[in-house]
Amino acid sequence: MDEDPDAETREELAQLIEARETDELRERFSGTLQFGTAGLRGELGAGPMRMNRAVVIRAAAGIASYVRAQLSDRPMAERLVVIGYDARHKSADFARDTADVMAGAGLRAALLPEPLPTPVLAYAVRHLGAEAGIMVTASHNPPRDNGYKVYLGDGLQIVPPADADIAARIADVGRLAEVRRPGSGWDVLGEEMLNAYLARTGAVLTEGSPRDVRVVHTAMHGVGSRTARLAFERAGFPTPVPVPQQADPDPDFSTVAFPNPEEPGAMDLAYATAHAYATETGERPDLVIANDPDADRCGVAVPDPSAGAGWRMLRGDQVGALLATHLIHKRAHGTFATTIVSSSLLSRIARAAGLPYEETLTGFKWLARVDGLRYGYEEALGYCVDPEGVRDKDGITAALLVAELAAELKQAGRTLSELVDDIDVEYGVHATDQLSVRVEDLSLISDAMVKLRAQPPTALGGLPVERAEDLTRGTEALPPTDGLRYHLSGPDGSGVGSGRVIVRPSGTEPKLKCYLEVVVPVGEVSDLAPARERAASVLARIKDDLYVASGF
Repeated sequence: MDEDPDAETREELAQLIEARETDELRERFSGTLQFGTAGLRGELGAGPMRMNRAVVIRAAAGIASYVRAQLSDRPMAERLVVIGYDARHKSADFARDTADVMAGAGLRAALLPEPLPTPVLAYAVRHLGAEAGIMVTASHNPPRDNGYKVYLGDGLQIVPPADADIAARIADVGRLAEVRRPGSGWDVLGEEMLNAYLARTGAVLTEGSPRDVRVVHTAMHGVGSRTARLAFERAGFPTPVPVPQQADPDPDFSTVAFPNPEEPGAMDLAYATAHAYATETGERPDLVIANDPDADRCGVAVPDPSAGAGWRMLRGDQVGALLATHLIHKRAHGTFATTIVSSSLLSRIARAAGLPYEETLTGFKWLARVDGLRYGYEEALGYCVDPEGVRDKDGITAALLVAELAAELKQAGRTLSELVDDIDVEYGVHATDQLSVRVEDLSLISDAMVKLRAQPPTALGGLPVERAEDLTRGTEALPPTDGLRYHLSGPDGSGVGSGRVIVRPSGTEPKLKCYLEVVVPVGEVSDLAPARERAASVLARIKDDLYVASGF
């Protein structure tokens, strides 16, 4: 309490002490929130196991020490750390505290001018030649969370050993009273930073390509609304139709249970807005596009009369394949890459186009490091379509590229759904799904991993486990990570070609995540519907078997 600079969290601790909430106090002081390759992320509140100003100041001091220790030709006062933030509770406070600590450490610090998408910060690091960048965000986590993401001067998120070095420097920070915080001395960037990013977004589009596509856009209560609108208008697309209840930042995310386009019900208001627009204007929108709260992810929904709301959300892997196909049509060159938890379809698309392909561990901290990267995506709605501009996932440029593809198809009298069908016929149905188990007690996740390692399944969903890999040992192509991978084979006569299951603890949420894929060959267009039904049935059985095998 004596060290905490925030009156709100000091009062919170005082009330816990007065109420003798010993279990709660014990949990909050059982250690410190650990800094890793995801930076910091956790629940807001008082104590070293929560996200608060005291924890952030300590983290900023450790990062400042790391930046000062790096070999550089620049004097300390010219080593720039650029800081961005979203609109969550305490984000602006955490950002200002960070700038204050950087200035106190003798570094040059610059704040983005307002709450802005994470891709703007990632772009700013490269554009300004910064030594490091820090983004205060918890992305699509629940409203009670906040986080702290770190980029180095190449615009890439940190990976080992930088994360361990920073963590050690944070641990070495003494009393917060000894961390110099002058209260001034940092810059606040102007609108020119956002304008520079917006000017870059057009690089993903082909000059003179069609722009006639009507988009309904939701920012999911985050910071992407204005940036997305300006990007679309600047590129010559019609102004997106906003979802009014979700267009302005709201740190409580009042209309959704979880501010993630993939979560059930999160897109309901967007579909309702699309329906209302069609009723009022007589023009049905072509697409619904959703960004998550920090706008680094992009969800896409297409019209589907058979769906309950008249719209169907495309899976991240489907959008990943669509964008890959579009980029190849635009004669893109370079390496296409995805992660081990995403569909294997991208490898087949790249191979057919004669392009290099790589597979990495989960997360853009790994994807963005692929040599010669031209396009990277992961199934959780993350797409890097302009690695020279933003070497990270970017929900704004991905939305522009999806809109361009939809406009080209529309001009030809076709739709995104029809292109999905074409891809499935050419390469086979690559059906994917996810089993995600959220827990309050994190020990349940470690118990499940222990059980799966001790008693690995021999079959899942009726498909034999051909090979099981414990990824903690690493592979020829991948460094070690906490995960399990099962390669499944389709029995003769089953109609299933192959399957794959990855099981891993989430790096950002209290979840055990299982990523499933089943590949079913398709001969003719008429085989498509039965192939998809067969794949869906097998995926459902795999889910049931995983529940049993993991002990949930």
